[in-house]
Amino acid sequence: MADYQTIRTIGAGARTAEIDVGLRAHMNKVYGLMSVGMLLTAAVAWGVGTNETLLTAIFATPLKWVVMFAPLAMVFAFGALINRMSVAAAQLFFYAYASLMGLSLSFIFAVYTGTSIATTFLVTAIAFAGLSLYGYTTKRDLSGMGTFLMMGLIGLVVASIVNIFLASSALAFAVSVIGVLIFAGLTAYDTQRIKDVYSANYDSDSLGKLAISGALTLYLDFINLFIMLMQLFGQRRE
Repeated sequence: MADYQTIRTIGAGARTAEIDVGLRAHMNKVYGLMSVGMLLTAAVAWGVGTNETLLTAIFATPLKWVVMFAPLAMVFAFGALINRMSVAAAQLFFYAYASLMGLSLSFIFAVYTGTSIATTFLVTAIAFAGLSLYGYTTKRDLSGMGTFLMMGLIGLVVASIVNIFLASSALAFAVSVIGVLIFAGLTAYDTQRIKDVYSANYDSDSLGKLAISGALTLYLDFINLFIMLMQLFGQRRE
């Protein structure tokens, strides 16, 4: 007859396997939601960015300020309201946000060449995949990076807003370089945090919201990394 220790070990192993399977399914859902959000952003950005009439109507009028700052307001609203939302409502909110972000990014098609945009997107995707994989697989605890990265992010946002009015090329370059480093670090850190927050004890509703929240977090890391790389290496139209 198997002794108690053996039974407990077998039970613990089965529990670990169950958590591993659940975690993989959870992360697949996070990446799946993020991918749909990216497709929506790309579609809206391309649709508006290649239409000169729409671009002029948005970015040659005060409407551009709404388009620029509305995504930031939506992020704060999402954080405040997600606990009161259903999973379906939270997912719809995320997709609406991704579409609005596409509208905000549509100007890049008027500023940069199509080849440059495609190349930078590919580079961003490769870098993001590597950094996220590192965050998922590393045994190193990245939580110590969190406070430092968030402080850097706050400083980056403030500097970016200030530079809207200063239009300093030197400050813009510094923001882009520091931004690449910050969002590279955040990609690994956020992936590990999403993994660590997961627990098989959450009910399906909580897990659904966690997946959407995680997708939004990684989506923002990707988008901002892409923007910073575009500002550094994007080839402008003549």
